[in-house]
Amino acid sequence: MPHKVVRSAISGPLKRTKKMPDTASKRRKLSSGKATPSSSKGKQRAYERTNIPLPDIPDDEGDDAISDQDIEFFKDDPSTGNFLQNLDQNGISRSKKETQRLHVLSKPPRERPKTDDLPSLDSHDEDEDTWSDALDNINSDASDDNLDDLSFTGPEEFDSDAEQPYERDSRRGASWKEARAETVSRLPIKLPNGKIVQTGGRVIPTADSESEHESVVSRKQQPPQIHVEDVSTGARFGRLAVSSVISTSSRQLRIQMAKEQIAGICQDILAEPESSLQLLRRLHSFSLSHITTPQSPTPIPNDPLIRRLAMISQLAVLKDVIPGYRIRPLTDAEKSEKVSQMVAKTREWEQGLVGVYQTYLRGLEGELKGKTEFAELALKSMCTLLTEATHFNFRTNLISALVMQLSKKSWDNSSDICLRALISVFKEDGTGLPSLEIVRLLNRMVKERKFAVHPNALSCLAHLRLKSELGGVRASETNAYNEDAVKAKRESRRKAGRQRAKGKKVDLPHISKKGLKALKEKKEIEGQMQEAEAEVDREEKANMQTETLKLLFVLYFRILKAPNWTPLLIAALEGLSRYAHMVNIDFFKDLMQILKELISRPVEDMASQTADSAESTDPMIRHRLLCIVTAFELLTGQGEALNIDLRDFINHLYALILPISLQPNIEFAGARADNVAIGSSTSDLLFRALGLAFPVRSAGSRSPVRTAAFAKRVLVASLSFPVATTLRALEFVRQLLVNEPKLQALLSTEDRATDGLYQADLDDPELSNPFGTSFWELAHLTEVHWDHRVRDKAQQLSAFAGI
Repeated sequence: MPHKVVRSAISGPLKRTKKMPDTASKRRKLSSGKATPSSSKGKQRAYERTNIPLPDIPDDEGDDAISDQDIEFFKDDPSTGNFLQNLDQNGISRSKKETQRLHVLSKPPRERPKTDDLPSLDSHDEDEDTWSDALDNINSDASDDNLDDLSFTGPEEFDSDAEQPYERDSRRGASWKEARAETVSRLPIKLPNGKIVQTGGRVIPTADSESEHESVVSRKQQPPQIHVEDVSTGARFGRLAVSSVISTSSRQLRIQMAKEQIAGICQDILAEPESSLQLLRRLHSFSLSHITTPQSPTPIPNDPLIRRLAMISQLAVLKDVIPGYRIRPLTDAEKSEKVSQMVAKTREWEQGLVGVYQTYLRGLEGELKGKTEFAELALKSMCTLLTEATHFNFRTNLISALVMQLSKKSWDNSSDICLRALISVFKEDGTGLPSLEIVRLLNRMVKERKFAVHPNALSCLAHLRLKSELGGVRASETNAYNEDAVKAKRESRRKAGRQRAKGKKVDLPHISKKGLKALKEKKEIEGQMQEAEAEVDREEKANMQTETLKLLFVLYFRILKAPNWTPLLIAALEGLSRYAHMVNIDFFKDLMQILKELISRPVEDMASQTADSAESTDPMIRHRLLCIVTAFELLTGQGEALNIDLRDFINHLYALILPISLQPNIEFAGARADNVAIGSSTSDLLFRALGLAFPVRSAGSRSPVRTAAFAKRVLVASLSFPVATTLRALEFVRQLLVNEPKLQALLSTEDRATDGLYQADLDDPELSNPFGTSFWELAHLTEVHWDHRVRDKAQQLSAFAGI
């Protein structure tokens, strides 16, 4: 390797050296490349040289000299300086001018633009003549006014290195967007010579381009989609996500975490109900069977204990936060109107509460229909909501669910729960509307089931608030108010008007037509105020109860007219006997005829169709007693004016006394549902019928023979009655002795002359000849009965001397 080349390459930038002798420079010039044309004319300048030779530096000059260590280094490792062998000495010594010349020679030629007659991209698209006319005008104006600033460059003057016009223009965006832009022409200008010159146009983007631009910007600005957790199940309100709690591996820890979160949610809801809709939804999520979230779409099964706790907690919270009024849906006009912030917040809370309440009820209904392990809990929750929030929304849905549970032939604990709830609604009903809905649904259920229903299902109708509140209202009347009172009031007004016309003083003040109109308007305003105050109108309530009574009698009459015997017959007779005083008098004769047919109808297989298997009382005896009681109830009050013979019913009652005494459970009141009596006992029905057959106020119109016959048969039956029934029998006989003094002759046990013998086996009291015997049963009860109360009562009755 030449020593000079290595030295120059390693030394880096060279220092200025002293001018070499002229002889050495002339020698370098001769050894250099081709001579330039200018060299013949004189001395060549430094910037005109093609190559600048490298200066020679002595070996021992200055600090740039190569030391022995450097030489040894390159000898030890020859590969280190291999790159110096490939250095281009000519390229290093080439001047700047020569470098630019070689670059131009090696640059590929640029194609010249082809000239054509097409318009430019900035010209008009729609009007083809506009751009050409404007160009002619500009050229003509330039020639006329000698405008020298308009110069055109021909193809022969094209320079490939010259900067093109499109390179100087700013970046405007995609050409396809500008192509759809709309160009609006500018206002023309008038030159000094009077000519008008068009100034071009302005490009305005169209709606499509703007929308596309906005869509592109929106796509750029749109953040990446992030899966947000649901508020009702995600980690919110400083609590863990529901899925995290449910998916905890340890069951003890999972239940403890769920208890704490449910308790905290309930406390927050009760503290501020109107701002806790999301908490209500979160509480409901704990009662779901499976939990799903956007992060974990796979359903996570819920623990049964957590579900039970959540359902009970929801019930307790809803009972407290439900308002005391019914929430109705907003109309379109109400949704569109402007309201205050407070009203909007209240509306949002009300509509959200209705949605949460509906979701909860749907969950309960699903558990009840599915007959899951939470079916009984769901039924109790629905009964509680019906009794505690009867006024609130979805009352009809709750009643339908309970009535559906009663539409069975069997009777179980769930039936008792539903029956207690319906009885509670009847007792607490202040408007009459819930009672009307229950009666309507029961009527429909019995009709659809074709009487295949347990008779206890109709026992709740005995608790309707109709007997005490309707008074003298009849089911067949169209109006609930008393028409006689209204007619009397109108007649008094007319009479007062006639007296006022004669100049006499009247108590009623005179009211003009204008005053009547004002009074009518005042009443309408008062009605609206009462509606706003949620006050129950007495007339409206009476109308509701009248409609309820109509449906009730329709139900009872349908059962009575059934072609075959049905277990519901006893329940229908009990209800009809309870509300018999409200039946219209026009139906009395038809009802009496039906009752006579029912008493004499043969009953087959009634033992297998009894209402309760534990009741050993003959159903035939019970249903005949109910027919007799109903017949007597119908003819009590306004029925006394009708001339209807009740001899058949009295004879049937007389014939039933002895068979009833042989029944072991005559004091059994039927099935019970937690201290709620279902029906009446046989003993109650018997003495109720005896009391109706021998009322106190009509004692003088009765036959002494019939009275004595009933007294004698009751005393005979008292020898077999239980203690309570025996005491009632002795009291009934005492009452007959008070009302009929002729019966005192039967108290004597001494021998006396009588007309005939006593026929105890006859079922006709008029033919039994009761005065042919005596009340010897009193002496027997006084002597041998085991209960002291019976003995004392019998002894007092034996010594009865009248009043």
